[in-house]
Formats: sequence, structure tokens, C-alpha cells
Amino acid sequence: MVEAATANISTVNKEATDANIEEKWEDWYVKGLSEFIKVPNLSPNYDADFLTNGRIEEAMVLVDNYINELEIEGISKQVFQPEGSCPLIVYVVEATQGCTKNVMLYGHLDKQPWMEGWAEGLGPCDPVRRGEYLYGRGGADDGYSPFSCMLAIKNLQK
Repeated sequence: MVEAATANISTVNKEATDANIEEKWEDWYVKGLSEFIKVPNLSPNYDADFLTNGRIEEAMVLVDNYINELEIEGISKQVFQPEGSCPLIVYVVEATQGCTKNVMLYGHLDKQPWMEGWAEGLGPCDPVRRGEYLYGRGGADDGYSPFSCMLAIKNLQK
């Protein structure tokens, strides 16, 4: 089994991967993640109005719009939200090009509390880029997950 998995990985072209990621990096990945940081969607434990203020829905629509821009082959989405509960969004990408294994990737769209101690010029809902780093709440706490996972899937499809 390990041999088969290794064989598939070794067929990925590093130069093409670098080019595919570079093509989407600024105008899709960094832009999308920056827009996500702007949404003040705190986790239900820290926002009593989580289920009624529309912020999680705003984050869901934003992320979904960016995912749809990638035009991933064979993708579908289902949202589960029992009354009074947080939404669960499941994306399924049907196997293509001889793939036979399933992979589960996880991320969450709600954010931990803002806390204090942000450096000068930085804040939780103000995306700021300093060098190669992007600052803002949710950018490194799983907000990156749907962007990273879906860009990786699109790269493999290309």
C-alpha cells in the first residue's frame, strides 16, 4: 500500500505545482484569506448572537465563493445545521484520474476571541501583511484550511 501511495506522490511535477500555486497565491489565496480575516465571526462560546447575527453565514458564503472560483472538477457541497447548532459544511470531491483513496481535510470558520496584546498597527479583523506574513484573527487558526486544501486539490487536478 505504501508503495502505491508513494508512486502517485512521485508523479506530481514540482515545477508545475510551484507555477500553479504562484498563479493563485496573491489574487486568490492571500486575497481570500484577507477577506476572511475581516469577518468578525467569533466562536459560539464567545458570541451569544452566533446563531442569529449572520456572521458565520457571511464567512461561509465568502469561503464558498472563493472555492467556486477554482472550478474544482467533481466538487459538491452540503450544509448540515440542526436547529440551534453550528453549521457543518461538507465538500466532497469525486475521485478522478485513477484516484481510489478518500482523504478527509478539516477546518473551521469560527474564530477564537480577539484577546489583547496585538502589536502596533495590528488588529484581529484588519488583515495586515508584513513581509511574507499575514496577520489577523483566523488566518492561522484554521481559516487558512479551506483555502489551502482546495488549492491543493485544484493543483492535483491540473
